[in-house]
Amino acid sequence: MRAWGGDQVEEAVADCVAVLGTAADRDWDAVKAGRLEWSCATTAFHIAEDLVAYAGQLAGRAQDDYVPFQITLDEGTGTTGLLQVIETGGALLAAAVRTAPPEARAFHPYPFRSADREGFAAMGIAEVLLHTHDIAVGLGLAYAPSDELAESVLMRLFPHVQPGPGPWRTLLWATGRGELPGRAPVTEWRWTNNLVLPADRLTLVGVRPAAARDLRLDGDGGFTWVDGGPYEGTRDAAGMVLKAYDGGVHRPEFGVFVLVRHEDGRAVGAMGFHGAPDEEGRVELGYDLAEAARGRGYATEALRALSRWALARDDVRSMFATIARDNTASRAVVSRAGFRQAGEDEEHLVYELRPGTP
Repeated sequence: MRAWGGDQVEEAVADCVAVLGTAADRDWDAVKAGRLEWSCATTAFHIAEDLVAYAGQLAGRAQDDYVPFQITLDEGTGTTGLLQVIETGGALLAAAVRTAPPEARAFHPYPFRSADREGFAAMGIAEVLLHTHDIAVGLGLAYAPSDELAESVLMRLFPHVQPGPGPWRTLLWATGRGELPGRAPVTEWRWTNNLVLPADRLTLVGVRPAAARDLRLDGDGGFTWVDGGPYEGTRDAAGMVLKAYDGGVHRPEFGVFVLVRHEDGRAVGAMGFHGAPDEEGRVELGYDLAEAARGRGYATEALRALSRWALARDDVRSMFATIARDNTASRAVVSRAGFRQAGEDEEHLVYELRPGTP
């Protein structure tokens, strides 16, 4: 999977400046930006300050809050100067994304209090696309980004939104800016960055639909794998993520996590859920490791971390795994993680873990 983020930020900003620059001689303070209460000038400045803020968050690796700074415009800055600031902010964010290592994360509140380099790139692009649309509506300009760019934002920030008839139309609908046949209008929305869970030697990194699609197509999903990875089970799990996403039932926190080893940044396997909890609060999980990473306790460590996170939630009352009788290694993993046998048939054993299990 080719590196994603910097080029796409620059593409979004270049399109924004090209379109809005055709109306640089207009009074943007006197025109409201689409459905917003802001003027076109205020909205354009908001694009610029978000680009710079995201660059600052990622470059500074802020962990607990926003970096305490803000940008201002020189007195008398006109529309042409404002567009130049947008270009500069885009260049800063693109540079921050390109130079950040894959494991870098920084504070952002929604919804898991952090984002990685793809997340910050996607948020910056979303701000550019959506607010360029708002300004263009206010000024009466034609504007539509490429479907590829709009789809990339949807698959990284809106994994809970079912794809619709065209990525740009879907993104506008998902952010309360348009309509889609058969779907109710959106009045409140948040985007969703991927979840990561720490373990002792590993980080469990949530797999976005974009990465799941690449894995399903025999790519690496944007991860650097140990020899022999990703294993076939990981690709199958990626297919489950895509099926749920296409059906509009994907809950990213109950998706798939790639297990990334701290010592060298390599992915050793994957672990995750078969879907969201059922009405009784039961959730099924599965996992696999590349052969080169087996026998080192990685699966047990990851399963313990995932179990702690899941069973601390109000909507999860039990976790279970169905394992072939002859898979002694997998049975040992769940047993070491505290699961107890709770059922069986001729070919499989069912293991379960509940809160408070010793």
